[in-house]
Amino acid sequence: MAQAAAGGKDEVSPGPGDTRFCTDLEKVVLLTNFEKRGWVRGSRHPKSHGAAAAATAADTSSDEGSFDPGPGSPVWNFYWCSVHTVHQMFSADARYRLKNDQVINHFPNHGELTRKDLMVKNIKRYRRELERDGSPLAEKDDHGMYVHLDFLPTTFVLPGDYNMFVEHFKRSNDTWIMKPTSKACGAGIYLVNHLSQLPKKFTNRQQAGHAIAGKDAYVISRYLDKPLLIGGKKFDLRLYVLVTGYKPLRAYFYRQGFCRFCTVKYTSSAGNAGTDNMYVHLTNVSIQKGGDEYNDVHGGKWALENLRLYLISTYGQERWDTLMDTIYAQIIHTLKAVQPVISNDRHCFELYGYDIIVTEDFKPWLIEVNASPSLSHTTVADRIMKTNLINDTLNIVLPSGTVRDVRQPKPVPKTLGLFDLLYDEEAVWATEGRTKPKDSHAKAPIWKYS
Repeated sequence: MAQAAAGGKDEVSPGPGDTRFCTDLEKVVLLTNFEKRGWVRGSRHPKSHGAAAAATAADTSSDEGSFDPGPGSPVWNFYWCSVHTVHQMFSADARYRLKNDQVINHFPNHGELTRKDLMVKNIKRYRRELERDGSPLAEKDDHGMYVHLDFLPTTFVLPGDYNMFVEHFKRSNDTWIMKPTSKACGAGIYLVNHLSQLPKKFTNRQQAGHAIAGKDAYVISRYLDKPLLIGGKKFDLRLYVLVTGYKPLRAYFYRQGFCRFCTVKYTSSAGNAGTDNMYVHLTNVSIQKGGDEYNDVHGGKWALENLRLYLISTYGQERWDTLMDTIYAQIIHTLKAVQPVISNDRHCFELYGYDIIVTEDFKPWLIEVNASPSLSHTTVADRIMKTNLINDTLNIVLPSGTVRDVRQPKPVPKTLGLFDLLYDEEAVWATEGRTKPKDSHAKAPIWKYS
């Protein structure tokens, strides 16, 4: 324990050596940051105090789902866990209650934003509520499209929305992209030009209109067939957003995201021949690294700063500023869309990975939000960036360098490392002379990265 003298008395405060961590992800960028803080590995299993020390050294597995709530107390203060573990931890059967000196990296029902079908549902509900309340944010143009909230490609959830999708499909000549709701890394994704390409379970009239829960459901979205290209290749943005609380909402934007490029030059050729090559259409590194054109040196990535310099030199500063301002607004709208339904817990924070595609008209579109953005690294630059990302995350979440009582207020830095305060709901209330929200739709952000 660390000793501190104050007022003639020795006060005992937790020091770094008293902080025990657990992780389901044995990643270098995590372990490096834990160890440099002097943290020691704890145990994810509840044990008696006497058995804890002996078990700590042995408990180094990364097996997801190893959380085992029961009698006794798990010996950990900070847990970087998988989404599977957090679901177990907060399940009704677990009956597990976090202590005041324990912090984890997910909110209990984070899937309201990070599961594709739930994200779509919540954003659509958010739009309807703003429209019902007469908010100027719900303004529509002459074509009936949202002026400020049209950042999600037209999307349906199958099989529940099958009939609506078919009606829309027959009126358009669009290509569509099909994604399983609960998979990641590009798994199970394919492009659709004909209704015959849909799985039979979705076209079965007895099943159409009835929701299939969880892993069996899909989202199908209009494919953005006119992306902004660099060197003739399609790319998307991976941007990091740290949320330290939802009630009130407080979010930080990380300046050092990156672009992921396809390895094959883009073509929008219609028909199956033009949509079968996923190296043309999907930017996921897990897919692109299997291609013949994949480059191990740069990993098919550009730092966000490189993109900024390229776009400014090619299209001008104003285009870049407008693009980023629009992205900031979209991030805030998505967070506010799920704010009423997220179970806010002071033990929790979330580091999201936002995936955004920019079309040739410089309009950003939200593709998905990841609850566990990859912490693996494919290049040296990737490892350095992600190590710094975790370091800055921990410095905001645990400003003292260790886990203290989560009930104690924390400082709210406008900037820390490469994080900038994007939205602070309490600051919004303060400008209006309030200490609590009067409705669910606060005004624009007080601070934003520029």
